[in-house]
Amino acid sequence: MPSVVSLKGVVKRYTRGKQRVQVLHALDLEIQEGEFLALMGPSGSGKTTLLNLIGGIDRADDGDLVVAGERISALKSRELAHWRARHVGFVFQFYNLMPLLTAEQNVELPLLMTNLSRAQRNNNVQAALDLVGLADRASHKPAELSGGQQQRVAIARALVADPDLLVCDEPTGDLDREMAEQILDLLQMVNREQGKTIIMVTHDSKAAARATRQLHLDKGRLIDAETSVAA
Repeated sequence: MPSVVSLKGVVKRYTRGKQRVQVLHALDLEIQEGEFLALMGPSGSGKTTLLNLIGGIDRADDGDLVVAGERISALKSRELAHWRARHVGFVFQFYNLMPLLTAEQNVELPLLMTNLSRAQRNNNVQAALDLVGLADRASHKPAELSGGQQQRVAIARALVADPDLLVCDEPTGDLDREMAEQILDLLQMVNREQGKTIIMVTHDSKAAARATRQLHLDKGRLIDAETSVAA
């Protein structure tokens, strides 16, 4: 099975005051098509930094990143933005929905960078909302939705452009356990039935147990990996 993500010798540094701090240390990582990977580790270990590099939000200082068949480490900023729109869906802890837009308008946002017609965009939006069980909430704004419903809208937005990869940063971190389980059920369904490759950063061992593989990051290094049976 082909790799959706291939990292070789990836290094990331940040400047803090007068110091250059190395956050990621020559990481090598392969993620296969159709995997659901949980990335765990203590705060400050570099999990979100790694997720941002894979998603093309940030750039590595050294090393090679190939994601969805593209060497993204070589792309210019404008090329990278268009690549993200086509290939990566993002799900964040705090949903990142636009408060003045309806659910369907929020879901449509990634499609505005494509060449799809209005009719095609509408069809994709309705299909994505139906997939997450919110077709009847299409005209509701975020303030009119529960936290779990807002995260479902965010997942629909991440899926609407049919990306190769979903990157999820603490997607259940702001939800109670019942809502969190519903979101994890949805992510599992998307992985198993839609075949989407998912990378999920989480502190929650119960959430990580839903994944097909777990990796642990500590002080910018992958320290171990274990295969788990999805719940």
